[in-house]
Amino acid sequence: MDNIENLIKKLNSLDTEKVNPNSTDIDLKNEFEIVKLINDEDKKVASVVESNLELIAITARAYAETLSNNGRIYYIGAGTSGRLGVLDAAECPPTFGTDPSQIIGLISGGYETLILSQEGVEDNEQAAVSDLKTGGLSKHDMVIGIAASTRTPYTISGLKYANAVGCKTGFIICNKWDENNDRSFVDFLIELPVGPEVITGSTRMKSGTAQKMTLNMISTTAMVLLGKTYGNLMVDLKSTSEKLKARSRKILMELFEIEYKDADMLLLRADGSVKIAIVMKKFSCTKQKAEELLKQADNFISKIDKDAK
Repeated sequence: MDNIENLIKKLNSLDTEKVNPNSTDIDLKNEFEIVKLINDEDKKVASVVESNLELIAITARAYAETLSNNGRIYYIGAGTSGRLGVLDAAECPPTFGTDPSQIIGLISGGYETLILSQEGVEDNEQAAVSDLKTGGLSKHDMVIGIAASTRTPYTISGLKYANAVGCKTGFIICNKWDENNDRSFVDFLIELPVGPEVITGSTRMKSGTAQKMTLNMISTTAMVLLGKTYGNLMVDLKSTSEKLKARSRKILMELFEIEYKDADMLLLRADGSVKIAIVMKKFSCTKQKAEELLKQADNFISKIDKDAK
């Protein structure tokens, strides 16, 4: 049996590659019936993710601890899965003020594949090791693999290398793991069995949605655990666009019921940091004192003693 025959056998064992009986006549439906069918299938994704909340929470805690200990997070994947990892990594700096070097998305074939698919590059096992070595992976880091299937060579190879280095490892998949296969190289295995796709094998659909939801939960939970929010306000955001500049001032205006010019001046005194501006205003203190208070409270505004001065 050659490699292609072996792969067909493997694909036949994956639910995400099976024919969805609900959509076998999709090509005979009108536009409303098609979108209704897709929506009905998408509704199933949230409950699948919900069944994994405890493990997702544990993974988020490990993610937060890694960053807290000056480690880095690497997402690694191919195709849609890789693009979702790169997307989550790219959204953390403007939203939570993280350094771009702290959370890194790696996709098989490099960033060129973000805009022009090169699906064959997922078979290059050595490329994953090379990409992680180039990034200077160390035992202090955490690597999260993302794959709809359980077999993507690039992703599996990267996780095995990360495990050998001594990293914490997580793996988000959209099928059940085959119990006959070794999984010792994965610390946190998140199985999201979303079932057959509306278009057979098109894992950019339910699988991609499940992965995106899970990545959102993991990174957002980790950021909250690190004190990146005040209540549900993103107080560590970077004002890198007009929208984010406006949002920074809007937060201060609504939180303290002050006018735009006062919020603008407060932010200027805080050197653009919404978090520091909030502490300065809340505790009537200088920027230096605000920084001291935040350091004492592990960077959580909510944990600063109400009697602090």
